[in-house]
Amino acid sequence: MLSALSKRGADKKARQVAESEQIEAAVARLERDTFREASEVTPETLGNGELWWHNHYQWLKDHGYLLRPRYTPDWVPSWKTNKKSWHTCEDGEVAWRDHILDATRVADGAFVTLKIVKTSIHPHEIDVGQYFSSEPLASNPANHCVPVYEVLRPPDDDDRVLLVMPLLILYSSPRFDTIGEVMECLRQLFEGLQFMHLHHVAHRDCMKLNFMMDPTSLYIDPFHPCQPSLKRDYNGSPRHYTRTQRPPKYLLIDFGISRRYDPSDTNPLEDPIWGGDKTVPEFQKSNEPRNPFPTDVYYLGNLIRGDFLRTKAGFEFMEPLVADMVQDDPNKRPTMDEVVSRFDDIRKGLSSWKLRSRVVDKEEGAVSGLFRGAGHWARRVKFIVGGVPAVPAR
Repeated sequence: MLSALSKRGADKKARQVAESEQIEAAVARLERDTFREASEVTPETLGNGELWWHNHYQWLKDHGYLLRPRYTPDWVPSWKTNKKSWHTCEDGEVAWRDHILDATRVADGAFVTLKIVKTSIHPHEIDVGQYFSSEPLASNPANHCVPVYEVLRPPDDDDRVLLVMPLLILYSSPRFDTIGEVMECLRQLFEGLQFMHLHHVAHRDCMKLNFMMDPTSLYIDPFHPCQPSLKRDYNGSPRHYTRTQRPPKYLLIDFGISRRYDPSDTNPLEDPIWGGDKTVPEFQKSNEPRNPFPTDVYYLGNLIRGDFLRTKAGFEFMEPLVADMVQDDPNKRPTMDEVVSRFDDIRKGLSSWKLRSRVVDKEEGAVSGLFRGAGHWARRVKFIVGGVPAVPAR
């Protein structure tokens, strides 16, 4: 009996090692090929990755999604005829990543994101995405996983699947105005990862680039997906509200190395797979299988440490919690339930004055500080008089 259990354990370990090595090798090849292709792309020519979208333009249109003019079958660079410089033309913008592109949904004009997933590399991404996009989880307000609207399967490639999702923007763009806005952002971040953990899913790569924001409530003008500081048509900067005026929803994305576990497995062990954050203490000197849930806690703590504690003034009140979240020993880190509880206590202890305070860069110049401060105080007085809460709530 013990021999059989031992053999099953060894087989499971072997499968985990093989899967980890396969994923890491595939990702390395993908990064290498993407770098090579990006170096060959010019504004007037489509790279190998862009050509895939170009070649599938009609297929996507038939399924109700329109790509930007650059990817149309008969595309001619607009600067060839309008006598402008290519860098001032929207269709001169090269896609940042070959496997992700924006599109317009024909049915309602909504902007969406199309993501190519290679199932041989990331076999769990579709399952995790659809799990959180299905009822009753989809309508739960604590769910901050990016919704998957549709799954498309190209007819000419059995390994590629396209996920259709909303068009999002980095969580920190535009800049935060008040500490209260940051607190609501962090509340949603903590709540979102707690929700995943409560449903026995570890994200395993919840670093800053995988935490984004739904821009629909915030932006007056559509922004360009590759250059959010410009309007979609490149004609000036997009207008937007502050987060206090129009509280946005924040979302966790990219479930490529996420894992969903059986509820009975209270201590799942996984071989280390490096995500975007390369500083995870338990991965530095050992390849020993680890429970991925405490690693998720580290990722969030390190995100806050890097994006707020080290770069912004006035967030000292978060230091004790963050210090516990980033401890070297994963067994000493709080669970997400504990993080949410402690964060709630921290939030309740902050005064309205503190919450309405401006978010200040530690290296902010005097002139820019004076300019931003004047605008902030004008908004602050207006919000106080109008009874707008110090912490924006959806």
